Amino acid sequence: MKNLLLSGKMASNVEAPERWYLALLGFAEHFRTSSPPKIRLCVHCLQAVFQFKPPQRIEARTHLQLGSVLYHHTKNSELARNHLEKAWFISQQLPQFEDVKFEAASILSELFCQQNLVDSAKPLLRKAIQISQQTPYWHCRLLFQLAQLHTLEKDLVSACDLLGVGAEYARVVGSEYTRALFLLSKGMLLLMERKLGEVHPLLTLCGTIVENWQGNPIQKESLRVFFLVLQVTHYLDAGQQVKSVKPCLKQLQQCIQTISTLQDDEILPTNPADLFHWLPKEHMCVLVYLVTVMHSMQAGYLEKAQKYTDKALMQLEKLKMLDCSPILSTFQVILLEHIIMCRLVTGHKATALQEISQVCQLCQQSPRLFNNHAAQLHTLLGLYCISVNCMDNAEAQFTTALRLTTHQELWTYIVTNLASVYIREGNRHQELYGLLERINPDHNFPVSSHCLRAAAFYIRGLLSFFQGRYNEAKRFLRETLKMSNAEDLNRLTACSLVLLGHIFYVLGNHRESNNMVVPAMQLASKIPDMSVQLWSSALLKDLNKALGNNIDAHEAAQMHQNFSQQLLQDHIAACSLPEHNLISWTDGPPPVQIQAQNGPTTSLASLL
Repeated sequence: MKNLLLSGKMASNVEAPERWYLALLGFAEHFRTSSPPKIRLCVHCLQAVFQFKPPQRIEARTHLQLGSVLYHHTKNSELARNHLEKAWFISQQLPQFEDVKFEAASILSELFCQQNLVDSAKPLLRKAIQISQQTPYWHCRLLFQLAQLHTLEKDLVSACDLLGVGAEYARVVGSEYTRALFLLSKGMLLLMERKLGEVHPLLTLCGTIVENWQGNPIQKESLRVFFLVLQVTHYLDAGQQVKSVKPCLKQLQQCIQTISTLQDDEILPTNPADLFHWLPKEHMCVLVYLVTVMHSMQAGYLEKAQKYTDKALMQLEKLKMLDCSPILSTFQVILLEHIIMCRLVTGHKATALQEISQVCQLCQQSPRLFNNHAAQLHTLLGLYCISVNCMDNAEAQFTTALRLTTHQELWTYIVTNLASVYIREGNRHQELYGLLERINPDHNFPVSSHCLRAAAFYIRGLLSFFQGRYNEAKRFLRETLKMSNAEDLNRLTACSLVLLGHIFYVLGNHRESNNMVVPAMQLASKIPDMSVQLWSSALLKDLNKALGNNIDAHEAAQMHQNFSQQLLQDHIAACSLPEHNLISWTDGPPPVQIQAQNGPTTSLASLL
């Protein structure tokens, strides 16, 4: 919050302030910035201003200062609202009093949103936008604020329209920097809306604007980070990896290194419309870590994903000591969601379960965070249930997640995993065929994601294998291999190779089986994927025995024994945790307290 002594300083033609006013304002600021803050005394000093029957300008500014202090430092929202409404009303009657007028409107609309009075916030912001066209900074800021409000309401069409208006206004007032901010923000919403056809030309235009803009080096680099984050996210959403994403990701990492070496420039831009920052440098650094984790996770470089997650979480812990910005909790939840998936693949189920519980705790603290991540949380619980062979609970978790999501990619991911549950259960044919019809990779696949389509081919291959239709299974799995090799989707490649190896083994083609299983094992060790390693080592043991390679067969048997023991111990540890009871939660907010249970209740047969 800014210094009370500076509040409204940009307004011109203000009367020379009385000494009593400056004294009271000085005392108020002293109490506000004390450690700990003495807000009650600060408020008393500001209220004392009204005893002197001050001029309207001082009266309006004092109402704004009181409203702001009460809003930011107390729970007395009604009194804060009363002062802000008075500041807004009085300031509209005064000429050249823009800062007080528009700051009052901005904070008042925030307060309305906090009180779930969105229908009061919208007309207030619209009026402020209408009368602020001669004040570029406030006009742009209020447009951003109303666009954000529409975004939170999931009215992305209205938000995009406002950002388009802002981009055109910024162009007219000669601010290419803020024009780029508006356009990049619009691009972000178009990505959320899945309007990929509109995203590409908009990003092309933004790239040109960003490269041509000459100004504050930190602002320029922050624009490049925003642009590159959108580009990488666009490619990742399309399920693409090495060929498309790596150059952008490398540029992004170079950008953040450049920003970290630049000194913050205290010189204000000459154009008031340029007075914006996208994100603080420290937040951008965490965001780049997060995007790197997403890329590593999709590509199957899980050790790299874990390394960058650890770095990002350490940075977040430091930031959260000084900064209570909600975006930091969002970053933390997304990082945890990715690392949980890594842990499940690498055979660390107990740790994954504790991290799922950590996500639950973060969501308990913020209803908005839970609303945005409930479907992902139930999906993670479903994946955990599969890993501990609790298929009924997995089905319940995935069904809950499907009910909660409107995101098409997440929906497709959940359906793919639910189909794998039905295949393993072996007696859910009607439900299974209903799902497979909706994720048919050969016909009307619901999303453009390369990765999800490759996974859909794998699921078809898995079903055909269990049904003994081996030629059909090979066709599907070769399609998966072709797609996963094209974009370095290592985990899908490893899974497809080991399943093909299993098919060739069943068909008695041991040489061909060996040609599939050996690279599957090598890739699974590189990821590392514990389940594929377990599967591959079992096949290698039988293959080498059939080929008469007794030493290799013994070595593979020893590997299989080691993997089995590790997975078994982890299984027992996970199922013994009180957090294991989360698998029964399918409705409402996350449970506050998780009761302990006596021990594992799930079958270990699938691990042996």
